[in-house]
Amino acid sequence: MAYTTINKSTDYFNTKLYTGNGSTQSITGVGFEPSLTWLKDRDNTYSHQLVDVVRGNTKYLNSDGTDAEGTASDRVTSFDSDGFSLGSYIGTNKSSSNVASWNWKANGAGSANTDGSINSTVSANTTSGFSIVSWQGSGSNATIGHGLGVAPSMIIFFNRDYAINHAVYHKSIGATKTLYLSLTDASATVNYYQDTAPTSSVFSVVNDGAVSGSGHNMIAYCFAEKTGYSKFGSYVGNGNADGTFIYTGFKPAFILQKRIDNAGSWNILDNKREGYNVDNNRLFPDTNEAENTLDIVDILSNGFKWRGTGSNYNNSGETNIYMAFAEAPLVGTNNVPCTAR
Repeated sequence: MAYTTINKSTDYFNTKLYTGNGSTQSITGVGFEPSLTWLKDRDNTYSHQLVDVVRGNTKYLNSDGTDAEGTASDRVTSFDSDGFSLGSYIGTNKSSSNVASWNWKANGAGSANTDGSINSTVSANTTSGFSIVSWQGSGSNATIGHGLGVAPSMIIFFNRDYAINHAVYHKSIGATKTLYLSLTDASATVNYYQDTAPTSSVFSVVNDGAVSGSGHNMIAYCFAEKTGYSKFGSYVGNGNADGTFIYTGFKPAFILQKRIDNAGSWNILDNKREGYNVDNNRLFPDTNEAENTLDIVDILSNGFKWRGTGSNYNNSGETNIYMAFAEAPLVGTNNVPCTAR
């Protein structure tokens, strides 16, 4: 087994909670300079905001809708060495509002990549298995270089120019199907990826606005699995209050989950809201809803376990996919397991 070289997960991913002040402020304590910051007001119905270093801090995307990229100077005003700074925008810095931010580290503003049939700009962190990829559609089927050196397990696509749903490739449903981050829909059989799984150097796309429309500026967030740090997989619900246990090999700090056989919301859970079992709260990427405080999951030393019968996450006999990142790797370069608590 190949063990991760990551000894401290928070060097590459971290959830940071903060309280808005209605003015400007710097959020510190992330632990690194973020390359992708995903923000959501927990108390109010403001849209999710995704900002990254490749597009620049004044450019934002929303997961909960089909809107094209927007430009604003009052949301994330800069990425900083230990976090990020905010302007006065109500959706990310409303006075007294509780806000969640999920932060990933790539590798700066990006550099040219010529691995695919279309040249791309890539900010890639091969240690943590995360890259941000920017390109312009050519009007033909194409391959795009992602810079990870291993095949991505999950890719989230955004069209920056046109209003369209945000396609999601996940290895557990394969390259003949897709999900949409902006929809509750079940997985759909659509030929977005040329029916071809990503390789260690490129992913494949067709000439479609969801993944690479002609002349459209695109952005993709690519995630590769790293043993002990990240996990991408599927599980089958049992419909029982003593719910399904999903083994990840580490204590999760972040979980993104989606029912795929039928319609159901995406769920984001993390180890900070509220941060103790069974009270781990949910936010929903496909909607601007405020935080849901229904007690449904235990986050454990080696995975997570559902504590409810909800159809969106533990329906009997139904398949779900997930993405998870570690609070601390169960193993490191010294191959010594962490102590479970």
